[in-house]
Amino acid sequence: MNLKSHLLFTFYTVYVLLVKGLSGQYPLVQNVTVTEGGTANLTCRVEYNDNTSLQWSNPAQQTLFFGDKKALRDNRIELVRATSSELTISISDVSLSDEGRYTCSLFTMPIRTAKAYLTVLGVPAKPEIEGLTKPALEGDQITLTCSSQGSKPAADLRWFRNEKEVKGAKVVNPMGKTFTVQSFLQLQVDRNDDGVAYTCRVDHVALSQTPQQATEVLEVHYAPRVEINPLHSVPLEGQYLRLECVSKGNPSPDPVMWTKDGGDLPDIERMIVEGRDLTFTSLNKTDNGTYRCEASNHLGTSSAEYKLYVYDAPTSPPPPTTAPLHPFTPESTAQLDSPASEPSVTGHRDPNAVGQHGTDHALIGGVVAVVVFVTLCLIIVLGRYLARHKGTYLTNEAKGADDAPDADTAIINAEGNHAHAEEKKEYFI
Repeated sequence: MNLKSHLLFTFYTVYVLLVKGLSGQYPLVQNVTVTEGGTANLTCRVEYNDNTSLQWSNPAQQTLFFGDKKALRDNRIELVRATSSELTISISDVSLSDEGRYTCSLFTMPIRTAKAYLTVLGVPAKPEIEGLTKPALEGDQITLTCSSQGSKPAADLRWFRNEKEVKGAKVVNPMGKTFTVQSFLQLQVDRNDDGVAYTCRVDHVALSQTPQQATEVLEVHYAPRVEINPLHSVPLEGQYLRLECVSKGNPSPDPVMWTKDGGDLPDIERMIVEGRDLTFTSLNKTDNGTYRCEASNHLGTSSAEYKLYVYDAPTSPPPPTTAPLHPFTPESTAQLDSPASEPSVTGHRDPNAVGQHGTDHALIGGVVAVVVFVTLCLIIVLGRYLARHKGTYLTNEAKGADDAPDADTAIINAEGNHAHAEEKKEYFI
């Protein structure tokens, strides 16, 4: 009986140990991700521990801590918490070599283990932009190269033209545990790229708050283009006029040169050149002609022309003019030619000619029309009158003229035969 009781107790003890070992005596860990240079905390927990020791080991199976006892001499590894149900350690200034599987061991029979993987993110270096020629020339084709090293996993490089994203070609090169990433951007340079900022930005999980980027401002040299803008659309005699020469080029084409009809300005007292503008203090008829503004730099020369016609000052204010709906853009050697009757690009009639001759022509035309109309009316009335009084009449002389030798006898015969004479016939229509 005593033997039987002893066996039953033994079986019960083994059963309890097995059940508790299967249900609660098992370490629990979690994977950890940390940025290179940061601090990683490794935690191992267990439930229903009966004072069994916990231990952390590195990927090389070197013991870091056994309970609260430090086993590896590494100043970066410290104990955070050690109890019967938890063992937490920290690794500071983490490097890429610290990455791997760390093992938490629970010293039961048998020993139970759990593994936590420590992932170390390689921080990409600040990008660098190469291939930028300063200054670039209009028409050149250049390739910008953006490079960033040390990323893990491989970083993503993005290009921006000012604030607008543009697409580049990405190349990834492995360098041990990290990656070197490059992105290429090809450009056909024109004058619109002058002063544009090209930015290369690095996107990476380790840079969620402070993205790395580099910016280069493109400088483009190009030949000038010239336009002439008049201050007034209808130049009037005695009026002030300013012609603005707008020249765009890099380097800036200063100063500009003004000429009239291929020669120098004839009256420098009234024709004043101020910077790029030509000012007429008081217009007169002698100012009529073609004015040219010419600008140049080391890349080329451009000019524009303006044909000036000075109108007589009207007694009443001239009608308002409307600016052209479509502005004219000259080429690098474009000429802004205005017809003699209008200072702008679009031609107009001479308002003075209309005031002097238009009224006379209208008056003469009106008089001729009235005369023609009255003449037609008289012809119609006369025609209708003649048509209504058409008939046959016999005079006294005609009534006795057949048998009379002379006119007197005919009259006498007519009076004697008056009763027998044929009566007057008349027809009305």
